[in-house]
Amino acid sequence: MDLSEVKSSEIKNLDILAKQVVEGFITGMHKSPFHGFSVEFSEHKLYNKGESTRHIDWKLFAKTEKLYTKKYEEETNLRCHIIIDNSASMHYPTVKKQTVDCLNKVGFAAVASAALLEILKKQRDAVGLSIYADTYQYYAPEKGSDRHRKMLLHQLELLLTSDSKATTETYKYLHEIAEKMHRRSLIFLFTDMFQTSKKEEELFEALRHLKYNKHEVVLFHTYDLETEFNFNFDNTPKKMVDVESGQEVNIYAENVQEKYKKLVDNYFKDLKNKCLQYQIDYVPVDVNEGYNKILTAYLLQRKNFK
Repeated sequence: MDLSEVKSSEIKNLDILAKQVVEGFITGMHKSPFHGFSVEFSEHKLYNKGESTRHIDWKLFAKTEKLYTKKYEEETNLRCHIIIDNSASMHYPTVKKQTVDCLNKVGFAAVASAALLEILKKQRDAVGLSIYADTYQYYAPEKGSDRHRKMLLHQLELLLTSDSKATTETYKYLHEIAEKMHRRSLIFLFTDMFQTSKKEEELFEALRHLKYNKHEVVLFHTYDLETEFNFNFDNTPKKMVDVESGQEVNIYAENVQEKYKKLVDNYFKDLKNKCLQYQIDYVPVDVNEGYNKILTAYLLQRKNFK
């Protein structure tokens, strides 16, 4: 769903926003060539004359002017665990207040995760949540109850108003999560992948630990395209500050933009290749582009999860 499609820019209720995102996504799927995915996801099919009207989805009819019937599966089919990096770098870009059309990286991860909770609820799938930085800040195992989902939503809402000065210890807590999870699950990790070269190797070792336990892992590489990839700043003197180490450098963006983009592009390609090597799904996500990539990744993984 495009962020501009949400009428209010202020995030007053994350649950309602997640429903808007998912409903918009479902409607788009019905209009797209990938109709089969939307049918499999929500158990929708075109209404046939003579059938009972009991299961008609009237909300979907209001959006599409077509009659679809729906049914839900009785039991949980999938276990999913969402992991969010809450280190200082994930709180970039600096925003005074998180709104629908102005989110930092951790805010985007929170809204995207809430949308995943909504789509998982529709499928009767169980979901757990981990939040970490330089400490293990939150952990909840996979459950499917509505009470459990509301508890997770509360934790995600806290991320929208939180601040962080913490460094990143992704590799350490992925190992801990791997030890906690004994039943095969689908794992979604939101992180900007800002690691030192040494920690990067340790991070992939931790991801491999999850793979050894036969979990399916999707890495949502979360970043701000305009500034963190394109380095698109006006050509006035800038003081760049590493939010985790505190190191500073004074530069003119135009003088380093070309070299910077080349280095970052190579880094992204290297991440993608390593993920391919370790059979980890790599999904680069610009925080300004909406949530379709996130929800589509879930549908694809759910379709293939065996």
